[in-house]
Amino acid sequence: MARKSKVPINMSALLQTTTGTLAHIQTKTNSLTILADIVRQICPDLPVDAWHIANCRHDTLIIEVKSPVWGQRLQFERNTICNALMSSTNGTFKKIEIKVNPQGFRQQRHQVTEKTRADLLQFAQAVAPKNNTVVNETTAKQFLDIAKNAPKGLKEKLEKLARVAGRK
Repeated sequence: MARKSKVPINMSALLQTTTGTLAHIQTKTNSLTILADIVRQICPDLPVDAWHIANCRHDTLIIEVKSPVWGQRLQFERNTICNALMSSTNGTFKKIEIKVNPQGFRQQRHQVTEKTRADLLQFAQAVAPKNNTVVNETTAKQFLDIAKNAPKGLKEKLEKLARVAGRK
């Protein structure tokens, strides 16, 4: 059995070859970066979080937008973007497909909502009175007065609020 060489292989040479999977991935990545720059230059009014590059196949790049309004804005500039893309990628990508996908942005919105919720909670704790009295005695009496004429479900909730005030 032949011994394997212990000489290290220069991995940067793999990316510089013009064939193979890594070279193909590198070409696509460079093209996606170029497209993102082109879209930002041609449509400076388009918010960064309104669109992203979804995929590329054959000679087509797919851009996803979160609303039809932004999709229409990209449609108006489609030819300009395609011409700039063809010249910068030497004709590798010739078409742009624009898809509206609000679901693709849901996770990002959820993360923003969680951050906003945490900020609001922190603000509420800073502004809240130090004695932590949410309902005082006067308010508890008013809840009981309202509960007398309220429907069953609302009546129970109002009485429960009044009991909370009575404990403090």
